Amino acid sequence: MSDIKYDDKGSILNPLKSWQFFGRKPVTEPMKPRLASKNYRGFHLNDWEKCIGCSTCQKVCDNAAITMIKIPSIEDDPVNGIRNLRPAIDYGRCCWCGLCVDICPTASISLSREYVHICDQETIDSYFMLPDPNGMHNEYFGHGWSKTEDADLVDLDRQKMGEIKADKRIDNFDEIVDGFDKQQAILEASRCVQCGMCHDSCPANMNAPEYIRAIWEQDFEEAVRWIYKTNPFAHVCGRVCTRRCEDACSIGRRGEPVAIRWLKRYAMDAVDHEKVKEIVAEDRARFVTGRRVAVVGSGPAGMTAAFDLVKKGHCVVVYEASEKPGGMMRYGIPEYRLPYDRLDDDIDTILSLGVDLRLNMRVGKDITMEKLRSNYDAVLIANGLHLGRSTRIPGSEHANTLSAIKLLSDITNGIDIEVPKQAVIIGGGNVAMDIARSLARYQKNQFGKIDITVTALEPGDAMLADDSEIREAKEEGIVIIPSRGPKQCLIENGELVGLETVRCTSIFDEDGRFHPTYDETEVQVHKADFVIEAIGQSSDVSYLGDDVSEELEWHHGRLQVDSDGQTAEPWLWAAGDMVEGPDVIHAIAGGHRAASSIHDALVSSMRKSA
Repeated sequence: MSDIKYDDKGSILNPLKSWQFFGRKPVTEPMKPRLASKNYRGFHLNDWEKCIGCSTCQKVCDNAAITMIKIPSIEDDPVNGIRNLRPAIDYGRCCWCGLCVDICPTASISLSREYVHICDQETIDSYFMLPDPNGMHNEYFGHGWSKTEDADLVDLDRQKMGEIKADKRIDNFDEIVDGFDKQQAILEASRCVQCGMCHDSCPANMNAPEYIRAIWEQDFEEAVRWIYKTNPFAHVCGRVCTRRCEDACSIGRRGEPVAIRWLKRYAMDAVDHEKVKEIVAEDRARFVTGRRVAVVGSGPAGMTAAFDLVKKGHCVVVYEASEKPGGMMRYGIPEYRLPYDRLDDDIDTILSLGVDLRLNMRVGKDITMEKLRSNYDAVLIANGLHLGRSTRIPGSEHANTLSAIKLLSDITNGIDIEVPKQAVIIGGGNVAMDIARSLARYQKNQFGKIDITVTALEPGDAMLADDSEIREAKEEGIVIIPSRGPKQCLIENGELVGLETVRCTSIFDEDGRFHPTYDETEVQVHKADFVIEAIGQSSDVSYLGDDVSEELEWHHGRLQVDSDGQTAEPWLWAAGDMVEGPDVIHAIAGGHRAASSIHDALVSSMRKSA
């Protein structure tokens, strides 16, 4: 028996006590929602100005409660990492875990303190909402669970890349950056949220999320396999790519973008070169079509097209005028940025598939375009921009006014150059920085000091060169003067003694066309015994001959092609710098497009002849 005692005694009048409240006014509080706690997980809020439609919230949701909805009023802008998608929440599935908030790269999503849903019709559909900044019912009690330092699944800081200090690198052409070690690569890969913004923005649509995930899983051969699905110049792009992917990276909205370029470099360096060739050979066709394609130029566009076409079973012959392949990758980029042995590895991988490379073969001299047309089923021209443009200012015809492109080529070829004691570079792009930094190394070795000035039309915060190029140039003692336009090369007694510049007040006119204007009253004189022009490049297309050139379409020196890379001549395709301007990854993308179009044309002709 229990020892608990129950008091069953009481007055029979107890029930009547409730009557004492009969005449009193009610004190019940009004029926309205009460304010929830500070970190309450209520209905979602989404700041559409911050949201970029990356779909990371959808991917992290274990309950499949988030659907990405296309919003036609929002512009789809893959280059800048913006999709016209916004998340909708199915509250029949949502468990209010807050992972979507914690993972959101832009911090656009939060949970409100609103928890009451009122609708005119009690339907399930009313619980499927497209959250915006105003809350479920355009009124809410403030933010609840939001992005904080303690609730953030995104690592905003990238792994630091080691590099040789300026005083140790200025007298040589050794590669500057060290590259990631294994631990750094895995940690950097772990920062990727697999949103795919990098894929959308890349001209070649590289499978960056896939190879980054493979790196994180320490399956480096699988990473190489994914890389080579879209890029046969992985060593090159792992070092000198303009990395539009990183500009679009969602992590870069609040922190530093994932180091996609350096991760590509690590994966390629981590796998033995012979193993790379084995991996690439897995995707090669096991048959021969009998169709022959000629490619003019062994740069990124030409060799990418050759890579694609030979994998489809076609016979591909590449004609290169120089002693070594690579085009502007070899003859326009200094070795401290792109070691040529890595370029050679990329080219060797392409050749291992059976591409026939013929060096020292100048089309137009050693073989004519007419011969190519008659001997091959299709022809692709993909020569780079090997000619430098001139400012044509007074004095620019002097022997000591030189082309940056020509000098960079001479340096690569090991040709002895006259080293200036003082040099002024005209231009603010990567070519200007490359020749300035290359000459600085020659000056350091010959004179023990550096005296190089770079003058650029653009203001300091809008220069065309990569930020890293500008920073490294300054570290190496190069003086950079922005907002200066060249007026004349100064000649005294037949000798070049300097460059006169004026202040550039604007670069483009109201319609966005290149039309610099200057303040002629603000003049500077830069002493120099050499002036180097690095203001643009052009392509030598004299090999085409007048008959072919006249049949093609041109615009400001660029060859016009259709969306597939085909010219006005049905047997002729074009890709690369001569079509789109200087950029390795764009040239690779152009090579892919042209190869796809050529393949379709060849298959069509095979069917007709069958």
